[in-house]
Amino acid sequence: MQSTSNSQLPLVLSYLGLRKCIGIIGVALPLFLLFGRILLESLGMMKWESLGILDSISVYYYSVMRDVFVGSLCATGVFLISYRYERWGWDDILGDVAGISAIGVALFPTTPPPTPKVVVTTLQMTIGTVHLLLAGCFLLTLALFAAWLFQKTDPNKEPTDEKRLRNKVYAFCGSAIVVFLVLIVLVIFFPGPLWLQSLHPLFWLESLATWAFGIAWFIKGEGVPPLNDKKEDVVTRKNVRSFQPDTLERREEAL
Repeated sequence: MQSTSNSQLPLVLSYLGLRKCIGIIGVALPLFLLFGRILLESLGMMKWESLGILDSISVYYYSVMRDVFVGSLCATGVFLISYRYERWGWDDILGDVAGISAIGVALFPTTPPPTPKVVVTTLQMTIGTVHLLLAGCFLLTLALFAAWLFQKTDPNKEPTDEKRLRNKVYAFCGSAIVVFLVLIVLVIFFPGPLWLQSLHPLFWLESLATWAFGIAWFIKGEGVPPLNDKKEDVVTRKNVRSFQPDTLERREEAL
């Protein structure tokens, strides 16, 4: 049994690591894009007034932060595709959908913002439409993770107080993603007056949705100790030998 238990250790810890990595990228990406562009392009002696917030996260593809934007989404996509607790389970299927969508968002850039020097072509507009559809699919899938899969509980075990609290956070994050996504659609099709556009609502709504899914995944990866179950219920390198495969499965459902 010891060898079986030891074989489960990398699997359990890798799931926690994947979740935390996805969460960190989700929380950090908007901030890295915003402040990274300001710092790097200010060093390039650009005018300060041109260093403000761009209209959306996706528009950073056309800035000096393109590699960060594409790399972060591709890394998130690979992590999500690799996320497989049960073959052909919902987490596997939704992880693949979200991962492919994330990579697609990176590879099919949004329509470039029109400028006097840039003429937007029909092909760029078509690619931009694909980008929007993939981005919507990506966020909706992550909302399902938070609002549904993350809240699953072992039916044979009474959920802990920490688990109940985590479920409330997951439900809030999942609902927030959906609300922000609806608002994003409204802002895209109904931009509103100039004073509202000057506040870059699309960027902030996208950031809030990204932070919501990032927080949910980081908590799911046991990145917030006060929300974790008691020490004796946590799988670590020291106590993994005491967990049998069926116990590990129940442990996964309790997270």
